[in-house]
Formats: sequence, C-alpha cells, structure tokens
Amino acid sequence: MQPPWEYRYAHRMQRMSSSAIRELLKLTELPDIISFAGGLPAPEVFPIKEFEESCNRVLSERGAQALQYGASEGYAPLREMIARHTGRYSVKVSSDNILITSGSQQALDFIGKLFINRGDYVVVESPTYLGALQAWNAYGAQYISVPSDEHGMRVEELEEALRVGPKFIYVLPNFQNPSGVTMSLERRKKLVLLADQYGVPIIEDDPYGQLRYDGENIPSVVYLDSRYRNDGDESGEYTGNVIYLSTFSKLLAPGLRLAWVIAPPQVIRKFVLAKQAADLHTSSFNQMVAYDVAKGGFLDEHVKTIRAVYKERRDVMLEMMDEVFPAEMHWTRPQGGMFLWGMLPEGVDASEVLKSAVEKKVAFVPGVAFHPNGGGKNTMRLNFSFSTPETIREGITRLGGTLKESFRQNGVHK
Repeated sequence: MQPPWEYRYAHRMQRMSSSAIRELLKLTELPDIISFAGGLPAPEVFPIKEFEESCNRVLSERGAQALQYGASEGYAPLREMIARHTGRYSVKVSSDNILITSGSQQALDFIGKLFINRGDYVVVESPTYLGALQAWNAYGAQYISVPSDEHGMRVEELEEALRVGPKFIYVLPNFQNPSGVTMSLERRKKLVLLADQYGVPIIEDDPYGQLRYDGENIPSVVYLDSRYRNDGDESGEYTGNVIYLSTFSKLLAPGLRLAWVIAPPQVIRKFVLAKQAADLHTSSFNQMVAYDVAKGGFLDEHVKTIRAVYKERRDVMLEMMDEVFPAEMHWTRPQGGMFLWGMLPEGVDASEVLKSAVEKKVAFVPGVAFHPNGGGKNTMRLNFSFSTPETIREGITRLGGTLKESFRQNGVHK
C-alpha cells in the first residue's frame, strides 16, 4: 500500500504549479519540433574553448580551493569584478553590496523568503516574468498588476497600486521577459519618484541589459534612484532603495547557474542567512571558472559576438512575421533581449492556436501564464535567440499558416 503523500504536503504547495514554459520545453526534445517556446541562449555562442582552458587552469593552479567549501557571499574576486563592472555603467558599489546566487531564480526565491508574508501585496508589470510569480506564489504573495505598453509599465497607473502598501515593485526595464519592451527614461524617472513618495522599494531584474541591438542605452533604475536621492549628483553612489539582480546566464552560459544580487550591506546579510539555509554557497568551482573566463576584458568582447548573432535572428524573425503573419495580428519590435510578444485579435485563444501549431511542428508560449491576475489569452511569447535564421524562417512560415487558419475559424480573417 502506498503511503498517503497527498496529506503530507505543506499548505504552500497549493500555490505552486509547474511552469508552462518548462512543460513546453519538453517539446524541444522532439527532433522535428521547431520551438520558439524556451528562453534559451544560443549554444553556438557559448565560449566552450575558453571554459575548457579556464577549467584546466583553475584545477591546476587553485584546485584545492575550487573543490572546497567557500564563503556564502561568494568568491571574493568575482564579487569585486562585478562591483567594478557595475561602477562602469551604473552605480558605485563594493563587494559588500554583492551576493552570488545559484542563478537569478534563487535570488527571486530569497526575495520571497526575506520580504513576503502570506497575503502581502507585490506590484508587478502585466505581463511579467513567470519565474518571479512561481517563486513568490510559494510565500503567499498577492499581485497588483500594472498594465504595460510599448514603453513599459504605464507608471501613470502605478500610484493607485502604491496606495495599497505593497512590499515592493518588481520591474524588468530592459527588453522585458516576456514582452521584449523597454521602459522609457521618463517612466523610469517617474517610477523612482513614486517609489520614494510612497516609501516602497524597487526590485530591478536586469538579465538582458547588455543585449541591446538598436538605440541608445537608458540609465538603470538603480542609477536613477541613486541620482535622485543624491540630489542630482551623477557620481552614482549607491543609496539602497533598489535591489538589483543580474546573471551570467545570458552572457556566458546558463548551465553555470551564476547570478548576483546588489543590495545594501544590511540586506545582503539577510540574504546570506537565506543562502546558508538553502545551499551554504554557490559552487566554488563554477565561480572561479567564470571569473577566470570573464576577467581581462574577454566578457566585453564576447558580448559583442552575442549581440551580432541575436540581432540577426531578431531581424529575420521580424522580417518573416511581416511577410507571413496575418494583418490582424500585432507584435512588439524589441531593441534587444531574447523575446518578442504577439497580440492576437480579441476572442482568439493563443492556447488553442498552440494546439494547432504543435500539429504543424512549431511551438511558442501562450501569454496567459505571464498575467498574474488573469487576461492575456490572446497573447503569445516568441523566443528568437535559440534558433538559427534558417530554422526561424521555416518555423515562422509554419506558424503564420496556423495563425491564418485559426483566425478564419474565429471569423477574424478573410
């Protein structure tokens, strides 16, 4: 007789569900499916040779340290390198402001563990990153969703949400996952102003910030907040109302599971407690290898290669969508990142379209999962970073045919 496990689970499991994206990624294991569903970097840009050389160098020169337990805060030279890099393009921080985590997903989980009591409100964009919702659902978060458009969160609608007294505001201002849109400078400034006015901290999640292909860079929210709090001083001294997250997953390789948090030292100390309870510390070997690969200017040059590859793939996808998608559909034109967002006519369910698409051996992610309070049934996310240009052309051609057929069935395509 099997033990009755269904009676043993904690109450929080009722709020936890499998990621729609993780389930869809199973489709990528089928050799004949063209998948635009996952948020996968292109394996062609992984610096495999550099990793091989660094692995050998780390093991031969510092093997005992690399295979030993390490500090919960993270490998000191790696934290110092991140601090220097952050100071170049954003705010001035020290290694005391930085914690290395096992991927950004762990950082999001720690944020939930540190800040969210059951029933607490969190302000998010709609749509927003599904991984954050999954992390915080376990802690009983409730979401106040603020709609977004081609310029990011519509901050003119944010003030009403802030009156509720949320724990924090969560934003992905650069090439947002899932929509691909970038928050305008004016809206970033207004966000900082309102957050200060209502005393609400900001979580800035920035995994794609260095993957810009067009246009000018926009100052980070953490920089704008520091400048505002320092009365316009452009020195960029970190002032602490923004917790900033970023990752090596999009710059080196996701399999490393390396990301970092920037926060005030007193908050980092709380993160360290969560880290010690979770896994003691991030892999010493992975951190040391990543540092060895990235140091000496390699990362700056490698990012240029990634940008060139992803820009071509984005351009091919947009060109094909212009050519074969039905005129009744609209989509974003991201200036960077890895995703774009499709908007079908009202009344067309993207989940039903997906069923037909899979029959034609092409997949995407329906957008409903990215809306924490419902809606978005007529939206879809497409990833352009993983597939080659040739695969994108074939996959978008298949998807275009599926969409036209679905629109005809729903009476919106002639």
